[in-house]
Amino acid sequence: MSPVLAISRGDVADYVYTLAIVFVVLIFIRVIMSFIPRMPYYRWLDAILTFVTQVTDPILNLFRRFLPPVRLGPGALDLAPMVATFVLLIVAGIAADLIRG
Repeated sequence: MSPVLAISRGDVADYVYTLAIVFVVLIFIRVIMSFIPRMPYYRWLDAILTFVTQVTDPILNLFRRFLPPVRLGPGALDLAPMVATFVLLIVAGIAADLIRG
């Protein structure tokens, strides 16, 4: 006997929303990375940080085009990760609902 695997529209919608949650976690890791200095001598850590940077850069650069950094004295606050998170969750929720039907 072979098991029959059935994938419903609800399962696909859950996968789409879970993918968005994973992307939000990667954005959060990217924000935390900006506070910690990069250690170039740990090869595995450098590989992980490079992966997170390369995955999150395309969407963050899209929002950075429209949102300039907010100046706060000598520093600046980048609002792109926060706006990207909100937009990503809203779009993923709408897409998941449309897939569910």
